[in-house]
Amino acid sequence: MSEEKELLIVTSKLKKYIKAQGFNTAGTVPEILSNKIREICDNALLKTKSNKRKTLMDADFE
Repeated sequence: MSEEKELLIVTSKLKKYIKAQGFNTAGTVPEILSNKIREICDNALLKTKSNKRKTLMDADFE
């Protein structure tokens, strides 16, 4: 990733969850997952904007 972006997840909690499933977590996973979360949120925000609202709602993720 050329531009440093803030992680949107708690890495230790993610690793703990994955470890409890019997797996290990590669160091790049938190960054990739944060990017996926940004993408999901950006799509939901488009729906929010098209509905002329300023509040992101759970329905915007459907």
